[in-house]
Amino acid sequence: MRNRVETPSKPQLKRWKKLTMEKYRRREGLFLAEGKRVVGELLRSNRPLDALLVCEGKTDQWEALLSAAPTGVGIYRLSAHQWEGMSQDASPEGVMAVAAMQPPSDPSCLPDERGPLLLLYRVGDPNNLGALLRTADWFGFRTVLLSAGSCEATNPKVVRTSMGSLFHLTVVEEVDFERILPELRGCFHLVGSEVTEGGLPHPCEAGTALLMGSESHGLPSSLLALTDERWRIPGGKGVESLSLPQAAAILMYECTRKT
Repeated sequence: MRNRVETPSKPQLKRWKKLTMEKYRRREGLFLAEGKRVVGELLRSNRPLDALLVCEGKTDQWEALLSAAPTGVGIYRLSAHQWEGMSQDASPEGVMAVAAMQPPSDPSCLPDERGPLLLLYRVGDPNNLGALLRTADWFGFRTVLLSAGSCEATNPKVVRTSMGSLFHLTVVEEVDFERILPELRGCFHLVGSEVTEGGLPHPCEAGTALLMGSESHGLPSSLLALTDERWRIPGGKGVESLSLPQAAAILMYECTRKT
């Protein structure tokens, strides 16, 4: 494996560093995936890779992980200073992948599978989105639709917080929910989340789509009017609300729970 480790060129370093910015990720069709677990899940998913990066002094530590890289994928050793310019972690583990984005899905096309689906409206916090993707993966939501105005799914914080679950999901971005929800209702039982009104969460059939809004603003009335059912989570007094990841975990659990 040592024979595969190379020194990157200045143009390569410049290109990779720019991937911390969304416009360059979009332009290059690449994004950064940092950390042992994230890189390991990426390698297991068989998604295409552009390169694997390791921080100097940590090549031996990650030798087994790096050895799993497909033939033809370059492995590069970066100095601590070079690593600092790209890393998102306060205490970096010293291993990172430059991964290829999945071809963008057509937001106008309905999913082929019968669900369950997770629909997220204007979720702009990358840590929240990453946590939601991880929870969706745990509960078997294989497809996630993100509305326009949501955080980009390959934002480094999303990738890191999802802990590799991003690589096991189909994530469709820039979806016009006002247009697609009426079409989804013909194929799925559409459930919307509401803080103060609605019924209690309960087990559902496979063909269910769970719609959730941002932590700050929830769902607009125009979208709630398009749902088949609304759910609320009852709770005690003295707390304004649950966090979005907490609420989503409860709803996804109830939705997929076997009776």
